[in-house]
Amino acid sequence: MARQSPHRPDADEPELDDTTPSAAEDEVEVDRPAADRALWDELRVDPVEIALPAGTGFTLRAYRPARELTPTDVAERDQDDPFLARRQVVETEDDEEVVILDEEFAALTAEEDEDEERPKGRRRGTDEDADDAEDADEDEADEADEDAGDEEVPVFLSHRGKLLLFKSTESLVSFIRSGAPNDLSQLDSWNELSERVEPGDIAPLDEDTYELDLVVENLRGGHDAWDPTLLIEAGEIARDLAYALQLPAVLDMLSAGSSLDDLDEALRASVNGGLGGFLGRRRLKKIGAQTASLGWRTIVGKISAVVDWRD
Repeated sequence: MARQSPHRPDADEPELDDTTPSAAEDEVEVDRPAADRALWDELRVDPVEIALPAGTGFTLRAYRPARELTPTDVAERDQDDPFLARRQVVETEDDEEVVILDEEFAALTAEEDEDEERPKGRRRGTDEDADDAEDADEDEADEADEDAGDEEVPVFLSHRGKLLLFKSTESLVSFIRSGAPNDLSQLDSWNELSERVEPGDIAPLDEDTYELDLVVENLRGGHDAWDPTLLIEAGEIARDLAYALQLPAVLDMLSAGSSLDDLDEALRASVNGGLGGFLGRRRLKKIGAQTASLGWRTIVGKISAVVDWRD
C-alpha cells in the first residue's frame, strides 16, 4: 500500500504547533464554569481541603464570635487515647500553666532560648499600691473577656474532638445531609446548608487548600528551599485546628514568642520587598532547620492523631 504524504496546510491556513492549543482545548477552557461561591458566601461557611501524611480530605470551616459557639467535647477523645491526653495535659504549678510538649523539641528550643533569658527584677510596693494594681488587673480581665467573646474563632466539621475528613466530595455531602451530630450543626445556617449543598459545591479556594504533608520535607531541605507560602498557610490551618479541636500543646508551640512563631514572622517579612524583606531573610538564616522540622513533625503528628477519616 502506498504511503500517504502528510497533510500540508495551504498558505492561508494557520499551522498548528505543540504550543498552540487546539479549538477543542479552547472550548474546554471556556465551557468550564468557576465554582459558585454564592452558597458559601451567604451561609458564611467554607469548604476546606487538607493534605496529611495519611491522605487528602475535605471538611468545612466557619468563623463565628466565640460567645456564640460551644467548644467541642474532648472528654471521650482523651479517654480513648490516653497517650494523646498525657502529651497534651496542662498542669498547674504555682498558679502558672505548664504545657507538656514533645520532649525532644522542647529540649532543642530550650537550648536556643537559654542565652536570651534574663532574670527580671521585682519592685517592692505598698499594700495600697498592690490593691490598686489588683483592681486594675480585674478590670482589664473583664474587658479582655468581653473582647474575647466578640472575637471570631474557627469551628470545623468535627465531633467530640475529632476532625472529620472526607476522601470525596460525595461522602462529605452525604454526611452533611444525614443529620449526624457534629460541631457545625450549632450554626444557624447549618440546616439551610444541609438542604442546598451539592457535591459540585465542594470546591475549596486556593487559600483554603493546605498541604501539611509537605511541610516537614520542605523544612528539611534547608533555608534556601523553604517555601514561604506553604509554611505560612500551614501555620494558619494548624492554629485554627489547634484552637477548634483543643490541642493546647500545638497552640503553645505556635504561640507568640515561640521558635515556630519566630519562623512564621520571618517568613511573612521575607516575602515583602525592600528593607523588611531583606531583614526577614536574614532572620530566617538564624532559625535552626532541625528545630523547625522537628517542631512541625510534632504538630502534624498531633493533628493527624485527632482526624477521623471518612470514605
